[in-house]
Amino acid sequence: MKYLTEFRDGDLVQKLLAEIRAVVTRPWAMMEVCGGQTHSIIRNGIDQLLPPEIELIHGPGCPVCVTPLETIDKALAIAAQPDVIFCSFGDMLRVPGSDRDLFTVKSQGGDVRIVYSPLDAVKIARENPSKQVVFFGIGFETTAPANAMAVVQAKKQGLTNFSMLVSHVLVPPAIEALMSAPTNRVQAFLAAGHVCSVMGYWQYEPLAAQYHVPIVVTGFEPLDVLVGIHRVILQLEAGRADVENGYARAVQREGNVTAQRILAEVFEVCDRQWRGIGLIPQSGWQLNATYREFDAAVRFQVENVHTQESPLCQSGQVLQGLIKPNQCPAFGKECTPRKPLGATMVSSEGACAAYYNYGRFISVESIPS
Repeated sequence: MKYLTEFRDGDLVQKLLAEIRAVVTRPWAMMEVCGGQTHSIIRNGIDQLLPPEIELIHGPGCPVCVTPLETIDKALAIAAQPDVIFCSFGDMLRVPGSDRDLFTVKSQGGDVRIVYSPLDAVKIARENPSKQVVFFGIGFETTAPANAMAVVQAKKQGLTNFSMLVSHVLVPPAIEALMSAPTNRVQAFLAAGHVCSVMGYWQYEPLAAQYHVPIVVTGFEPLDVLVGIHRVILQLEAGRADVENGYARAVQREGNVTAQRILAEVFEVCDRQWRGIGLIPQSGWQLNATYREFDAAVRFQVENVHTQESPLCQSGQVLQGLIKPNQCPAFGKECTPRKPLGATMVSSEGACAAYYNYGRFISVESIPS
């Protein structure tokens, strides 16, 4: 496939690896922000091909994984109500709540439907005026414009039976929280290319300056990831801390201004709980006053749902980069894709799922030297 296989060229991969080995002189730890990048790294064995001085730390860049448990429980409570059609992307249906998931609600008679766009849910609401239709709007900045447009369309069409359960999170505050933590080991970041295609990368420049941390906007194919790593290592070895764009075919500094305009119309910044991490101030979006009537949490009066994580699940430490998935005692035992304890084992972008699916059951630290 043109412009895809080119970014998986084995000869170019070896050339980039040789260049990385030639410049690295000391240990460095960098975090890939996006779960899609994590899966590319583990699937292609990139972390095993790199020189031992380079450690890749998996970050909280999986939108399903960081959706808080209490939000999942709110979704379950809404989906179980009569006369509700609950619409969601497929990757949310198996994410465990406190005692069940959306598939369980569906099996018990709830009208839970997989959609491929939030506008599908708007259409369902238009075609089912006697039902309340709720869309589960989660994700980072990448998915937010389409969700915002769905709410705008619902308002324009006068759909009083459409609402959205919103759990959007923002990348820059998460980076700031990680860098401010006393346990932080991250010395550089590979920023998520699809997020930056929407928001640009100008927001990262103050973070790079404040924390003296290189940030390189990075794509998702093997060569994309290696280009990002190479650029990061060059900066670290030179003592620089700049924001660079390693994904110029899709990202511009200012981002998608039209998308940003619709986001500003519909959403306002709020504090947000991150599953396994906790509260990060000003790290999310919620519907603003103009569109608050479409807030499903308010409409169905589930704002005060509070829950507790499984004590066996250490996904929070995985999401903060403190441990690798296979260092969790429950990994592959009490926690598997069939019986997950946390979202990181369910999501197609979850780090635990990547380690399980690609056979990383033994941590490097446990192998005798």
